[in-house]
Amino acid sequence: MTANDIISPENLVYKKPELMNDTPMHYCPGCSHGVVHKLIAEIIEEMGMEEKTVGISPVGCAVFAYRYLDIDWQEAAHGRAPALATAIKRLWPDRLVFTYQGDGDLACIGTAETIHALNRGEHIAIIFINNAIYGMTGGQMAPTTLIGQKTSTCPYGRDPELHGYPLNITEIASTLRGTCYVSRQSVDTVGSILKAKKAIRKAFEASMKGLGSSLVEIVSTCSSGWKLTPEKANEWMREKMFEEYVKGDLKDTTNLK
Repeated sequence: MTANDIISPENLVYKKPELMNDTPMHYCPGCSHGVVHKLIAEIIEEMGMEEKTVGISPVGCAVFAYRYLDIDWQEAAHGRAPALATAIKRLWPDRLVFTYQGDGDLACIGTAETIHALNRGEHIAIIFINNAIYGMTGGQMAPTTLIGQKTSTCPYGRDPELHGYPLNITEIASTLRGTCYVSRQSVDTVGSILKAKKAIRKAFEASMKGLGSSLVEIVSTCSSGWKLTPEKANEWMREKMFEEYVKGDLKDTTNLK
């Protein structure tokens, strides 16, 4: 077998998505963002939507998503990505329009925009990265921070009597009449990555078919914010977060496979 045989198309097992640029990522080691970026790039290529996709990223760790995915991007003010996505999709209904938001952005400052866009049934897809902390700005408590979880603004752990309870935004989204697909996944194992890819693909297809709004939550890690190694962060996520944020499809009226 020659070197040409090894790299020939029929022997190719995997390659980097063509939509992903060679720019070194700024994400911390073990961060889930890079994996989700790869899935989005793969799905857009598989759907043949490279020239007809618009992504919206607001403030947060993913603020520089436009550096890594070679598609059209719009930058939104903090929390306002669903409102901007609504305008773009209504003006260009033939475009695949999605937002890429963290839990602080989507579930705190952007709660109203998120809920109302979903409830209106805007034909957009929202990708929701939930790592239960403000990862970019110093590790403060987020709406999704778990009971007892320590952050820089609740160093003794989240106390429901003082701070309230974690906000399960995905469960809320599943009750809204405008949503057609709501799912919660993770990207910590090969199996979970495949399920997450299937969920994001379904959300994108539902958007293009005009079936309503979709939200896909990705339960994620934040090694630096949690002050854990990447390996320990994945273990903590499985032990703690999956109990509060149960994975699976919460709503599916799309009839898409």
